[in-house]
Amino acid sequence: MQTIAEGWLALQLSNSAFIVGVAAAASSFPILVLSLYGGVVADRNDKLKVVKIAQSLLLVQASVFFWMVITHRLTIEWLIGLALVNGIISSFEIPARQSFIVELVGREDLVDAIALNSAGFNIARIVGPSIAAVVIGTLGLAWCFGLNALSYFAVLAGLFMIRVPAWERNENAGSSLEGLAEGFRYIRDNPLVFVLIRIVAVYAIFGLPFLAMMPVVARNVVHTGATGYGLLLASVGVGALFGAMTQAWLGQRYSRGRLYMRSSFAFAILLIIFSFMTVKLAAAGVLILVGFALMLNGSLANSTLQSIAPDELRGRLMAVYVFVAVGFAPIGAFIAGAVAKALGVQWAIGGGAAVMLAYTAWSYWKNPALKTV
Repeated sequence: MQTIAEGWLALQLSNSAFIVGVAAAASSFPILVLSLYGGVVADRNDKLKVVKIAQSLLLVQASVFFWMVITHRLTIEWLIGLALVNGIISSFEIPARQSFIVELVGREDLVDAIALNSAGFNIARIVGPSIAAVVIGTLGLAWCFGLNALSYFAVLAGLFMIRVPAWERNENAGSSLEGLAEGFRYIRDNPLVFVLIRIVAVYAIFGLPFLAMMPVVARNVVHTGATGYGLLLASVGVGALFGAMTQAWLGQRYSRGRLYMRSSFAFAILLIIFSFMTVKLAAAGVLILVGFALMLNGSLANSTLQSIAPDELRGRLMAVYVFVAVGFAPIGAFIAGAVAKALGVQWAIGGGAAVMLAYTAWSYWKNPALKTV
């Protein structure tokens, strides 16, 4: 709900596709700067405690957003500033939360757990836009932020009910810089991990910005309002939910390497098709398939990397994954916004997808062992 409200407010306040990209990038840019250190923090502290603190701070951020919108004090500068705050908090929360999953379920259930965790996330992506459309039409944009703030009380209640063995500090750990260097050495010396990280980076830069550009697509290409914008985002969520459930159902029965290859090609090709859509319902139909491929692609990359990583380095590997998967999104959003301003949003989305398609084909040609991961 808050994502929809932020994107729509950015478009209303600026009337610029480029500024919409900047606003979307603002919440991801701090992750580019801080998430690697966040991984060290995750590996050297109680992960559950880190997540609790971060979720409490996100409650405060959402509350400030609500107050500024409902009192008509929000400007584009404040919107970008609050988005930056969200990114700073997430730089520490995401690596801790992602690497904490294996402590809850164990390695043998890790793939299914990540898929089901993704399913829960994508249920929110389906329900959120639908509720947001109703809330915007009845209560106003501000209450998308207000209801988001209230939702954090349920999140925190769940976190405080979790019981895990007491965390034990490693007294022999070196400095933070040494910890970072150790993580980078592991990635550099493991060819499959290194190529997976590179593919994730390319997809973050040239693929994920289609979500940041969705307000522009909704208004300028398919000619709809906030309700139609919510429908487009909900369509991505519906597809992503089916993708997550499909991975959980498949479990270990199929090669993750081959599934990842197919989802990578499918995501790029479907985005190219989406870039030609000018009718709202047709665009929504294609976005269901885009969401399905996107979910499989991201979830398989995440679970594959976690299953490879040793326990003592998992937080740092997840930090690098977040660093490229989320932190590189600002680069992509800036590029997409600039291309959309110069050539149109359809070129921004379709051109980025073409780059992904070419890079994926080259990566699998150079690294055929990826199919057997």
